[in-house]
Amino acid sequence: MTSATQPEPLWSPGPDRIAAARVTAFQAWAAERFDAPAEGGYPALHRWSVDELDTFWQAVAEWFDVRFTTPYESVLADRTMPGARWFAGSTLNYAEHALRAAEDPARAADAALLHVDETHEPTPVTWAELRRQVGSLAAELRALGVRPGDRVSGYLPNIPEAVVALLATAAVGGVWTSCAPDFGARSVLDRFEQVEPVVLFTVDGYRYGGKQHDRRQTVAELREGLPSLRAVVHIPLLGTPAPEGTRAWSELTSSDTEPVFEAVPFDHPLWILYSSGTTGAPKAIVQSQGGILLEHLKQLGLHCDLGPDDRFFWYTSTGWMMWNFLVSGLLTGTTVVLYDGSPGYPDTGAQWRIAERTGATLYGTSAAYVMACKKAEVHPARDFDLSAVKCVATTGSPLPPDGFRWLHDEVADDLWIASVSGGTDVCSCFAGAVPTLPVHIGELQAACLGTDLQSWDPSGKPLTGEVGELVVTAPMPSMPIHFWNDADGSRYRDSYFEMFPGVWRHGDWITITDRGSVVIHGRSDSTLNRQGVRMGSADIYEAVERLPEIKESLVIGLEEPNGGYWMPLFVHLAPGAVLDEALRKKIAATIREQLSPRHVPDEVIEVPAVPHTLTGKRIEVPVKRLLQGTPMAKAVNPGSVDNPDLLAFYEELGRTRR
Repeated sequence: MTSATQPEPLWSPGPDRIAAARVTAFQAWAAERFDAPAEGGYPALHRWSVDELDTFWQAVAEWFDVRFTTPYESVLADRTMPGARWFAGSTLNYAEHALRAAEDPARAADAALLHVDETHEPTPVTWAELRRQVGSLAAELRALGVRPGDRVSGYLPNIPEAVVALLATAAVGGVWTSCAPDFGARSVLDRFEQVEPVVLFTVDGYRYGGKQHDRRQTVAELREGLPSLRAVVHIPLLGTPAPEGTRAWSELTSSDTEPVFEAVPFDHPLWILYSSGTTGAPKAIVQSQGGILLEHLKQLGLHCDLGPDDRFFWYTSTGWMMWNFLVSGLLTGTTVVLYDGSPGYPDTGAQWRIAERTGATLYGTSAAYVMACKKAEVHPARDFDLSAVKCVATTGSPLPPDGFRWLHDEVADDLWIASVSGGTDVCSCFAGAVPTLPVHIGELQAACLGTDLQSWDPSGKPLTGEVGELVVTAPMPSMPIHFWNDADGSRYRDSYFEMFPGVWRHGDWITITDRGSVVIHGRSDSTLNRQGVRMGSADIYEAVERLPEIKESLVIGLEEPNGGYWMPLFVHLAPGAVLDEALRKKIAATIREQLSPRHVPDEVIEVPAVPHTLTGKRIEVPVKRLLQGTPMAKAVNPGSVDNPDLLAFYEELGRTRR
């Protein structure tokens, strides 16, 4: 967007809102204490935060009163990416900070968590009760021999027990990792096998879409496939007894034990998240206790403007980084809303009903859900009391312009709409919510504090007003400390630093406007991103190509201009096989059962063969570009393809779909 055609904002915060925002108070304090700019609002504060990176993060630590058990020697000992060293010499504990509100007698009886299932009735867990359960479970984990650095895993839905297990793991210095129970055994083992957990928390099943889903057989497969396990903890969500050889959740959380927080180094692992696995096994991304603590305090306390009077609801599952981000709402003393169930049960308006019944002040969802509500003619403001909602945030894919307009028209005209974008890789946002800036249709408000976000052309030249690669040119505390089983760091470097050495290249196409706002155009790689849950094509291929009828396959995920997401599966059939309705159903059932219901393709299309590079790799990104309507000459170098003639089919399909 050029300055010649500056549009009117859809929404602007009023003077009272700007004055009351926590980021406003932070800027005034940082101006006095650290010589941050007192004038110029957010743009000046952001410029300072990236120009004076060390000072900014020191200010964040002091503003939020981070408790360093051992003080730090320097804020940023080494700026090199990858390998930046933050707050060297210090020790702390993430869980201690997450439970700080429980130390205040005036807050002990307040709700730390509100748990909601498909009945939509909230059940509170108080700060005192959360702290007690974490203390009890942490003591039991220590008794089981869990030591700092040991991995603890959860095959759990979005329930309070999952939060307790994460915090107890962090309290003892263990490393948490989780998958949602709609993942099949193979998908889970592809992740957990890599990190060799010593404890596994499981449910017997879960409820979704009004039905019960028994997962006891899957749990048995996980126990069989994880020889590193010393203990399995059974949570009877469906009411079944603990299987032989497991421990009952109630046994481990019944005592009244004061939590003991292990003081660990700033860069000690906190949790492991997983990449989509586009080119093989999912990457096991390790993030640090201190890095996540600082990044999430900044993101939730300043950008999301959350504090003790807020209620924070984000629709997510434990298999997505947004769940970890949601749990971190506790760091700001906020009540966190956990919804376990279908996003659209019993009707499309379900999430708005939950926002109403929990008094959510910040409600986060996916762009796809917003567009589904628009299509289904849901009227949130007419049908629900959403007077508590100050902000609706969206992620998972770019929110299209119609989504901005619909939220403004159907929720509130004085609604702060925060489309945000980040990644599992940093468990945070690169750009998005700023409570003191206007909202323009189709745009993220600004780059986040301490994030030197730029758009680069292929030669590394910064761009304004043009589409380029999303890059971050200075370290962030929550960047991975390493990948698991990547001793020489080569996989980590190849993932983010291959295109521009020393600069993080994320894999998104973006435009940075001359106002500093950001437009996200979708992935510049082949990750499948369905309803915010990322999965790699390799997972799909592994499942589908076990079927005798399928010789080879190619799956593509496309963000569409209307906010939709089209995911076709192209199949090269084995001799004699026919792509009839029975085979289509068989393919869908295979993906649904072995991987995830979210990643069942929208269409299955027969092709004469799958194109490859000369080294035998399936060509995904060029095919994606062709399907998006990019001309052949710009989408692919035919000289790098084993059979260039095959590409004409995809080019023609891209043309006809436009």
